[in-house]
Amino acid sequence: MRTEQEMMGLILATAKQDERIRAVYMNGSRTNPNVPKDLFQDYDVVYVVEEIKPFIQRREWLTAFGGLLMMQEPDKNDGVTAHEGESLESYMFLMLFNDGNRIDLRLQMKECMQREYGLDKLTCPLLDKDGLLPAIPAPTDCDYHVVKPSEEEYNRYTNDFWWCSQNVAKGIWRDELPYAKHMFEQTMRVPLELMISWWIGIQHDFHISTGKLGKYVKNHLPKAYWEMYEGTYSDSDYSNMWEAVFTTCELFRILARDVADHFDFTYPLEDDQNMMHYLQRVRNLPADAVELFPHNR
Repeated sequence: MRTEQEMMGLILATAKQDERIRAVYMNGSRTNPNVPKDLFQDYDVVYVVEEIKPFIQRREWLTAFGGLLMMQEPDKNDGVTAHEGESLESYMFLMLFNDGNRIDLRLQMKECMQREYGLDKLTCPLLDKDGLLPAIPAPTDCDYHVVKPSEEEYNRYTNDFWWCSQNVAKGIWRDELPYAKHMFEQTMRVPLELMISWWIGIQHDFHISTGKLGKYVKNHLPKAYWEMYEGTYSDSDYSNMWEAVFTTCELFRILARDVADHFDFTYPLEDDQNMMHYLQRVRNLPADAVELFPHNR
């Protein structure tokens, strides 16, 4: 596998040798000083060019980067065709090479660069043939730090969590696996992940990033909480799904109450207690039941 030094040398040498490429900059994890380096990090590179269409129509220049295992062109997949090149402001080549390296290469017109350069604070200039790139501060991940919740946000997501738990319960009882799984992952997990990020943010005075899709959460949760989080994932066995639901509720309760205490919000204890009672009843409900709460009429 080619080293970072070799890859960066190749990226810059290609740009220097091609007069159509006037500037180069990078963003993404490789510019973030707080991200540990590993062999799966992409090279998120932007080539600032005078015209995009020739790069799309004649692709021999791409062979300089090495043998491809696979390539994706997001713009092409979105319906952009080569003959539209004159009107394009940018175009992406996502390239995975035979040695495992990956380059996400964006071609960008000068006018587009002038509007967007530096908006992502994880931006680092690499080459500037014409003095096109404005001066910007050193890369920082501050734009990706966890943001403090407003009381309205907190209330909305705690309400969502407890309200949507009923959908998961009925999906399991009905033996509707796709519905139950979707409802769990798309309605209960979303507020759980937010609550986790807010809890971690509190521990670091909100000068912390949990990474894309929470990939650094494990680094910032106590071992006991992380083990509970692992327990929120289950297979297709309904008994295991129920265990995951109740573990999720327990972890959410712990973190949400801590967040409420920190910000002087009000945790919806009554919703919690009522829905826990509901979930327990549904879990124990016979498959041929015709009433949920026959004694509560």
